[in-house]
This record gives sequence, structure tokens and C-alpha cells, in this order.
Amino acid sequence: MEEVRKKRILSGIQPTGIFTLGNYIGAVRNWGQLQEDYECAYFIADLHSLTVAIEPAKLRKQTLDSFALLLACGIDPNKSLIFIQSTVNTHAQLSWILSNSAMFGDLSRMTQFKDKAARHADNVNAGLFTYPVLMAADILLYQADMVPTGADQKQHLEFTRDLATRFNSRFGQTFKVPEPYIAPAGAKVMSLQEPTKKMSKSDENVNSFISILDDEAVIINKFKRAVTDSEKEVVFREGKDGINNLITIYSVITGKTIPEVEKEFEGKGYGDFKLAVGQTVADELKPIRENFKRISADKAYLEEQYKKGAEIAYSISSRTLAKAKRKVGLI
Repeated sequence: MEEVRKKRILSGIQPTGIFTLGNYIGAVRNWGQLQEDYECAYFIADLHSLTVAIEPAKLRKQTLDSFALLLACGIDPNKSLIFIQSTVNTHAQLSWILSNSAMFGDLSRMTQFKDKAARHADNVNAGLFTYPVLMAADILLYQADMVPTGADQKQHLEFTRDLATRFNSRFGQTFKVPEPYIAPAGAKVMSLQEPTKKMSKSDENVNSFISILDDEAVIINKFKRAVTDSEKEVVFREGKDGINNLITIYSVITGKTIPEVEKEFEGKGYGDFKLAVGQTVADELKPIRENFKRISADKAYLEEQYKKGAEIAYSISSRTLAKAKRKVGLI
């Protein structure tokens, strides 16, 4: 009987510092689970980091730390393809080819370009404008069936789908048009201090986010300081943004439904609830912290893994690139 091919999922994360609990719950934790049922490819998107000013030495360290963190979070190189984007030159090559099918109007409407241009008004470079094309190349090179997609990346995936469709229509079938993969729960973790805002490691208030390398005492103290409301009831409903955020975090990590969480803390105060959430998160992240310390200290192992990943990624992506080059008339 012919074996059914697993669907391929691809996703990347920028090396902008140590992952937050939001990155972990919204993306990386799901990645580890997906590799059991899908053919997965995950990469560190270091080329995308060049669109904003960053010190070269800092970028190198953050790239290697991010790669080590993926391994520490349970991404298994024997089950998934894991690589560093800049070590695979097909990404930049396909990006240039695709840029000639990308429309200026489409790129100018990208909300992330507008947001980043406003935040970095002194550095509105061409890469910042065209990086959705590089993102499309990242995806299309591997003929991905699905891409894990949060609300902030939905527009970029739609752009990728439109670009693939346009290229296929003009030059013949070349790229698979990917579908979004939406995680069933916990796709968005909010700030602990401003629960109407997404949790971000760039937040100036360190109490607003949990780094996945924070130690137990720091994690619990941050949850104790989490903003809630003037009520006392641990229930999920409109107007209780802080409590809703904590319930979501606890629900995702424990696997309990929201009604089960509400029942567990029925009659208990916010203090008990915050402490329980903090301890649960600390217990979840402890093995990751220990794994990261061990993996990041083994430079030879890290180099072996990212070189092996680059070789496999190049082998897969070079076939797609060769096909795209042939379609547009390149030698």
C-alpha cells in the first residue's frame, strides 16, 4: 500500500532576542507538537533582521541563541528540518525573481511596513519595503502546504498566495499555493501590564513579558504583578482583559478548557490564581532553560546541526529555484 505523504508545514522566527512566553505559546510550542503529524521545516529568519539597525556581533549571537532555543524547546532535527535562513542562498535568489512579479501597490499596502516605517522613520530602506517578497520566497521554495499564521502575519500569507498564483498563471505551474494553519488556542498572549496589547520582548517594562529563560522566582513575581481588574471572580468574559489573558495562558499550558479553569478557581481570589499560573508557567519553562544552557554551551554540536540543516534545506529549495529559473528563461 502506498504511503500517504505528510503535509509540509513551514515557519520562521526572527532572532530579535530571547523568545517570550507569547512566542512560545503562540508559535514554538505548537511547532514541537506539529512535527509528530506533519513534515516540518523551521528556520531562523536572520535576513529579515537586516531591515532595522542592529549590531553585527549582536545579530550573530541572537541567531545562534535562537537556533539553540528551538532545539531546547523540543524541535527535533531528526524529525524536522531546522536551519538558519542566511546559510541557504536560494532564499535571496528566488526573492529577486519573485520581486519582478510583485506589484508596488500590494507592497505599499502592507500594514507592517507602515508600522515599522513609522517606528524607524530614519531608516525606511528598500529591504523594509520588499521583505514580504523574501517571506514569500521562504515559503514557496519548500512547496509548503501550510504556514502557521497569526493575525499579524495573515496579510503576508495572502500576499504570498497572490504572488504564487500570479507567477503560476504567467509562467506555468511552479509553486504550491499554501494554506494558513491556525493554532486552535493560545494564538495570542497579551502583555501582563497592558493586557490589551500583545506581549512583546521590546516592551520597556520588563514586568510586561515573560522571557522563556526567566528563572522561577522572576516568573512568579511577574505574574503576581500582572494587571487584572477590581473584581474577584476568575471567569472569562468581556471587559476582563487581564484575567482573560491569564486564563488563556493557564488553559493552553495545562490543557484544561476555560470552563474547567473557571471551576478550578471558583471561590478563590486573584492572588491564588496568579500564583498558580506563575508556578505552572515556571514548571513548563524549567526544562527549556536547562536544555538551552546545555545546548548553547556545546558550540561544536550547534555548528553541526545548523550546517546539516543548511545542506538539507539547500537540497530541497534548489530544486524549486531551478524550476523557477527555467520558467522565467534564466540559464
